[in-house]
Amino acid sequence: MGNRGHYKKKLEVISAIEDSRIKKPHHIPVPVYIEEVDTLSHRALQDKDELVAAGVAPELIEDLPQRLSALIEAEKKWQKEWKNRNKSALEWDKQSPAGYDLRKRLLDDFRYAFRKYPNLMAALKEISQIGPYAGMIQDLNNLSVLGRDNTRLLEVINFDFSLLDKADHTSRKMAKLLAAMTRDTDKRSEFKRIRDQAYTHLKEAVDEIRGAGKYVFRQDKEHSHEYTSQYMRLIKSKQKKKPKRKPKKKATK
Repeated sequence: MGNRGHYKKKLEVISAIEDSRIKKPHHIPVPVYIEEVDTLSHRALQDKDELVAAGVAPELIEDLPQRLSALIEAEKKWQKEWKNRNKSALEWDKQSPAGYDLRKRLLDDFRYAFRKYPNLMAALKEISQIGPYAGMIQDLNNLSVLGRDNTRLLEVINFDFSLLDKADHTSRKMAKLLAAMTRDTDKRSEFKRIRDQAYTHLKEAVDEIRGAGKYVFRQDKEHSHEYTSQYMRLIKSKQKKKPKRKPKKKATK
């Protein structure tokens, strides 16, 4: 059974891991962790008798490759979603500047056309306080409506009325794009959650096996090291070598 098969087999168990138990791989890159656990899995199978004698359940050692395979597949799915990002987000980045420019153009035109009407200026002031993505979409819609309600004032400044249709069209188009982008973001979040759950499921077994291995082989430094993370040892070694910053001298008056 390959990674995909183990992933499907483990998915129900992985998905049931509650938020309070989920561990995220902040301290080590997942590909590095996968490589280390693959090595650990072979070592643990060789040392199975000693580890079981120390209290490790034999099923945990035997299940380590399946848990590892599940994480490999979950990470693959998550990375695919991340690299693809989402077409709607890229399209938003491409099209939104024109939407913001149109919004600014309309605000500039309306401020001049409505400058003698406090109630209309107040409405523009409220519109100009833009929020997140949805703010631009709503503003274009509001500006389109406000412009159609005050055509007489806009005629005086020779306003281009095609901009009102453009604002309405852009607002609807960007709203659909935002909805698609939100759906894609939610989808990516779900893939990441499953990846983190798969990582947690694997880490729970790894931590127990590593703890037992370090204890059982504590008299054999080389053997004991096989139950530790080479990556974390390297990080700690680099941290120790970093020169300590000297405290700044207080300026004398």
